[in-house]
Amino acid sequence: MTAQRREENLQRAAVAVDVVTGADLVAAGTTNASLLSDHVPALTVEPSSTGNLIFLRGVGNFTVVPTSDPAIAYNYDNVYVGRPTSTTGAFFDLSRVEVLKGPQGTLYGRNATGGAINVNPEHPHYGENSGYATASYGNYNAFNAEGAINLAMGQDGAARLSGTITRRDGYLKDGTSDDRTEGLRFQMGGRLTDRLTARIGIDYAHNGGYGYSVSYTGKYVLNPATANYTFVPANIPVDQGLYTPASQAFRQGTYVGLSGRTLGALSPLPYQNNRFYGANAEISWKTDAGTLTFIPAWRDSKLDYSADAAAFFYKTKEDDSQYSGELRFNGNRIGMFSYTLGMLYYHETEAYHADVNVFAQASWTDQRINTASWAPFGRLTANLTDRLRLVGGIRYTHDHKDFVSNGITGVIVCRAPATVGCPTAPLFPLVDMPSQLPFAFPPQGVPAAPLGTSGAIVTRTDSSYNSQLTNQRVTWRGAVEYDLTRHSLLYASVETGYRSGGFAAAVGHETYQPETITAYTLGSKNRFFDNRLQLNLEGFLWNYRNQQVNHVGLDSNGNNANFTDNIGSSKIYGVEVETQALITKTTLLSADIQYLHAQNTSFIYTTGASAPPVTGCPYTLSGAVYIINCSGFAANNAPRWTMNLGAQQTIPVGDYKIVLGLDTQYKSGRFINFAYVSDGGGYVDHSWQTNAQISFGPANGRWSAAAFVRNIEDNRVPTFQSPAPLINLSVVGTTPPRTFGGRVSVKF
Repeated sequence: MTAQRREENLQRAAVAVDVVTGADLVAAGTTNASLLSDHVPALTVEPSSTGNLIFLRGVGNFTVVPTSDPAIAYNYDNVYVGRPTSTTGAFFDLSRVEVLKGPQGTLYGRNATGGAINVNPEHPHYGENSGYATASYGNYNAFNAEGAINLAMGQDGAARLSGTITRRDGYLKDGTSDDRTEGLRFQMGGRLTDRLTARIGIDYAHNGGYGYSVSYTGKYVLNPATANYTFVPANIPVDQGLYTPASQAFRQGTYVGLSGRTLGALSPLPYQNNRFYGANAEISWKTDAGTLTFIPAWRDSKLDYSADAAAFFYKTKEDDSQYSGELRFNGNRIGMFSYTLGMLYYHETEAYHADVNVFAQASWTDQRINTASWAPFGRLTANLTDRLRLVGGIRYTHDHKDFVSNGITGVIVCRAPATVGCPTAPLFPLVDMPSQLPFAFPPQGVPAAPLGTSGAIVTRTDSSYNSQLTNQRVTWRGAVEYDLTRHSLLYASVETGYRSGGFAAAVGHETYQPETITAYTLGSKNRFFDNRLQLNLEGFLWNYRNQQVNHVGLDSNGNNANFTDNIGSSKIYGVEVETQALITKTTLLSADIQYLHAQNTSFIYTTGASAPPVTGCPYTLSGAVYIINCSGFAANNAPRWTMNLGAQQTIPVGDYKIVLGLDTQYKSGRFINFAYVSDGGGYVDHSWQTNAQISFGPANGRWSAAAFVRNIEDNRVPTFQSPAPLINLSVVGTTPPRTFGGRVSVKF
């Protein structure tokens, strides 16, 4: 593994990290980052129609809007990827995926408060002609293939071409939550001299189809007399999606008080046409003093999609372009000291046009965000004895951001008495600009206009923002490492992390400040009985402060908006135990168990007072705003118990072998929504998911044939829940249903 910017054995790395090999990912059918949580108990990934919401031990992102940086750093081939919308398309021909738990404030890309996910592709194998191919087919007409060809360029070089393609029908009855992904990667590298090596890579990926979607679970109906909401179940199975006749009928029976009429049918279907490009290099020069490594990189994402995952439409065209350069020097040991020095420069430009349609309200926004970040860093290790080491690291980060936003918001308001309503009032369709609306929209400077004889008016609000923001912070790490025996390591560390502040196009919420975390870790990594038993222990305590939470709410003008607030602090502590036991030469048992106590010590925010908020937290009305207090609740996506259990039995059959595999994951109850609403799927009860596989092939592994079944229980466990603003419908997204199929693989 290379989690500490140097190659080392996982059992010798004094950090809290889980590693999943490329072979394990293929066997489990993990074709994207959204399925990583099946492998790592500390990790929860909420797939959404606009990207992956990633949480580690309750620290993470509630949305993936461009104005918010990720709390979990995603690094592809040692390159930081700034947008959570760009964490797809790379899961093929991988060497391993490393999941680091806790802040990465001294060595990694840009700072991250919760942790890091390092996706490491297989590099060219010098002087070797080889390759592999694997293909699988299963229910839902699911086809996946990936492979690679490695061609020698003399004894000291090679080129490697790898690719993947996935085609799968939707997991929902309306055809949505499908998968149409393809990716291609080319690398070339070699030892140019005895001291100089270089590798370059380019990659491309594309996502098509409808994309991820959700199903209705019900609606929240306001009782004006009591100002309380009653949850009315939809009584629609969660495998339906939003476009089946039953779902459309439920939707059209939903009354929207603002516009004074019921909703219309949801249309059109969502789509995605997202393209991702990248180019990077790694150049290493060995000197008498140490090794100098330079990693230049460029990545670009061109997004064109329409999403419906909150029961309203969000359509965007976005271009995210980033380039970065990391210069790192790993010095040779001088006396008792070894050291690493480095510098990172990162620049990102995000430009997008977004259309948001909540039917009684619509907005059209053009934004541009420029981010420039630079950070020198260093780490020093003092080898006090052959067994005892002290480690210190420090990093200074300077982030500067520019933000330009121009927006138009329209709201349809019924002026007729509530007993009459406005049943003929129009609703906003999904269009790129107000000029395309089928009814007259007020010109700039005109606040409102009547909508015929419907009794409703349409209002217009224009907004413009032009801001700059600079954040800077010193983060550090201190650790002690002690080799109890040759195969037992004891370590303790304290490390700080920070996530930069930013902007929002919302009145009263124009900027937000950085969040910080301090993490204490005590761990031990051990192997016993001639390496047949592995036992790793980790205790952790995290103090999380000034937590950034991005959410939808009413701004100070009463308009529905998406913005980020510093609304939370929490204390997170627990224990993780990971063990593998080779009971016999052919029987392997494994277990990874995490106990997690993650609780909000403070979680207070405000929203406009046009209507009581849909929330499971207590709130009070103060002037023109509601003050909502979710302090004391468990952190989101933070189950108290998570257990991964597995067993593998190998049965030799002459020169061949049969391998039987069984694994299961248990999660205790947890909240999965920002509002802490338990009705409608916002609180998920304990759940199990079990997978099984049988494979057959020669002992040398040249080829294999396998059959598999995943989610034997056929439980569609909610992973995403949202009470849609204004229309107060509840939707959930779930884990995949039971899937099964076969896979063949060959190596050459």
